[in-house]
Amino acid sequence: MDDAHYLFDGMSMRDSTTWSVMVGGFAKLGDYGSCYATFREVLRSDVAPDNYTLPFVIRTCRDGKDIRMGRVIHEVVLKHGLLLDHFVCSSLVDMYAKCLVIEDAQKLFERMLSKDLVTWTVMIGAYADCNAYESLVLFDRMMEEGVVPDKIAMVTVVNACAKLGAMHRARFVNEYILRKGFSLDVILGTAMIDMYAKCGSVESAREVFDRMREKNVISWSAMIAAYGYHGQGKEAIDLFHMMMSCGILPNRVTFVSLLYACSHAGHIEEGLRFFDVMWEEYGVRPDVKHYTCVVDLLGRAGKLDEAFKLIEAMTIEKDERLWSALLGACRIHKNMELAEKAANSLLELQPQNAGHYVLLSNIYAKAGRWGKVAKFRDMMTQRKLKKVPGWTWIEVDNKTHQFSVGDRTHPQSKEIYEMLMNLIMKLEMAGYVPDTDFVSQDVEEEVKQQMLYTHSEKLAIAFGLISIPEGDPIRISKNLRVCGDCHTFIKMVSAIMRRSVIVRDANRFHHFSEGTCSCGDYW
Repeated sequence: MDDAHYLFDGMSMRDSTTWSVMVGGFAKLGDYGSCYATFREVLRSDVAPDNYTLPFVIRTCRDGKDIRMGRVIHEVVLKHGLLLDHFVCSSLVDMYAKCLVIEDAQKLFERMLSKDLVTWTVMIGAYADCNAYESLVLFDRMMEEGVVPDKIAMVTVVNACAKLGAMHRARFVNEYILRKGFSLDVILGTAMIDMYAKCGSVESAREVFDRMREKNVISWSAMIAAYGYHGQGKEAIDLFHMMMSCGILPNRVTFVSLLYACSHAGHIEEGLRFFDVMWEEYGVRPDVKHYTCVVDLLGRAGKLDEAFKLIEAMTIEKDERLWSALLGACRIHKNMELAEKAANSLLELQPQNAGHYVLLSNIYAKAGRWGKVAKFRDMMTQRKLKKVPGWTWIEVDNKTHQFSVGDRTHPQSKEIYEMLMNLIMKLEMAGYVPDTDFVSQDVEEEVKQQMLYTHSEKLAIAFGLISIPEGDPIRISKNLRVCGDCHTFIKMVSAIMRRSVIVRDANRFHHFSEGTCSCGDYW
């Protein structure tokens, strides 16, 4: 670029192509400042920006996540009457989408007179990042309009299925990929492993993995991670050894997946051994993600002092996930002293994250320290922080249904609550006692029980029981961690109703069957 710029400066005459080459060169190099500066010179010259120059500078706004400059360039586009140009408008849609300004991306997308596959793929990908359900709706619309997806589009749709956890859609996408003869290369195959793992079927993920002719370290790591999501630590460890025997060297991601799997399956000795040898034997230097997994591993096992000592001995920068792992372990084992230390560190790093206040408040509530609970709620109010609401999703007849706590907005709400009350009666006769420790409000015991009865996952399961044929598993997804009372409730449902229930929460998968859970109550 230095030589190109030297020649460019020596030119007596410059046309739109010459300017575009320079703007594009800086954009490709990632030199955002020089790209903007050169584009400003274009605007000051007597050369009007065209549909070759503008996409380059718009891409720079996209790559730099510079929405302020992106809006400025949008104004330039309007001024020069280029909004109807397909290349320019597609670039703006892409820029707004990658900057997560979905409303503006959608408005431009809907105004476009013609939409090619690239534009559809960009918009589907944008929704996949923030609203996976809408992403799949848009994919259906694209198919209805006769636009045939390519492999890149299918990877985007596969990722949307993974985020939504929609098994029916996952199977449809898999069938389409097979029917169209797309090869399971590293990118598409790995995405499908992740999709099936996050839709609740580690067996289907393994089938895809075994069908792949070519696998790289990313593919192996994805399959190890899949076993980790489902609490199958032994299988993850076995696959790691198989990877090594195939001559594939592990990387940072491999060890994160492996340590995560050990943590969620209670393989303490194996996890610590992998952590000890990853640098010495494999040349992979531990970073904060690896330390977080080990803190989680020790914390879940009740070795809180060891976990805290490991944090204190760290020479790399600590982040919020590390302290969150320790705080979560303190909640499980009711260690108030360490919980306060972890929470103070979290609040220093992220004072505006409502989740940290909620987690510490729940720990105080479980200990009956209601004064502390009130204090943290007041702090949240003063700082205008809001708790993230809990949602549970269930897919029935190709449609996704969403529930919140105490939800009565569903068209079949009456039938859902009738099923739920009957279910609770059966469970109580079998010995179920609501665990009111999981209610973080200082109210009467009877009120606490009523609050537990209408948790979103219980409503979703009741709906599943009246909507999904007997013999088929009930699959639900939750945006937060499943609470201990709901975990016990679902175990008993699986035994008394003789139904398999698969729950995907914010941390992992739980497979309930015949009164037990795949996590072994270790989550």
